[in-house]
Amino acid sequence: MFFVGDEPLQLIETETGPAPELCVIWLHGLGADGNDFVPIVPELKLPFAARFVFPHAPVRSITINHGMAMRGWFDIRSFDRNTNEDSAGIRESAANIEQLIETEIAAGYAAQRIVLAGFSQGGAIALHLGLRTRHRLAGVLALSAFLPLANTLQLERSKGSDALPILMLHGTMDPIIALANAQKSFADIEAAGFVPQWRSYPMAHSVCKEEIDDISAWLQVRHSAIS
Repeated sequence: MFFVGDEPLQLIETETGPAPELCVIWLHGLGADGNDFVPIVPELKLPFAARFVFPHAPVRSITINHGMAMRGWFDIRSFDRNTNEDSAGIRESAANIEQLIETEIAAGYAAQRIVLAGFSQGGAIALHLGLRTRHRLAGVLALSAFLPLANTLQLERSKGSDALPILMLHGTMDPIIALANAQKSFADIEAAGFVPQWRSYPMAHSVCKEEIDDISAWLQVRHSAIS
């Protein structure tokens, strides 16, 4: 169990073999928990040992879901994600995950061996933090996600990290986070001086086999870059 202040941030940890060479911190989407992406680990079929950390977001009230309490990295107050963003919630979760990164570093994983990944709302936090953290990460992976607080990125972006590997994956028929919104986030990231990669798939707000294969290939490139 990982503690942020006095509050526990529970997580799931799994390793695909002894002496893992890459650590992937993977954030789930709204209403799910860390268990959501655990089944993907064996499907990646990585040819090297890797450590996966799946934290559970805290339970909070979500405005667009009539205030229902569920696991979420931040509140969503409107279906228009460009207005009334939960800046405090976004920054709180980003700070918590940054502490988790520092815990992994203290455990022996250099920042250059840590990938920050996430799906949907978890991908939003991965993008927000990954482009701002002082740590030189191995890469940022965002599935079916968007960039929150885009208007502050240019000012807050991590200096000297233009070469940060960033991969954004999205469904062309996504009814939750519209393709156009994700493409706008991609453009905002490019405008800030990063060089992200983009791939899309004929799917809704989900994950497909082709996408999993692409994630595996990308992780293998990240591993090769640090080996």
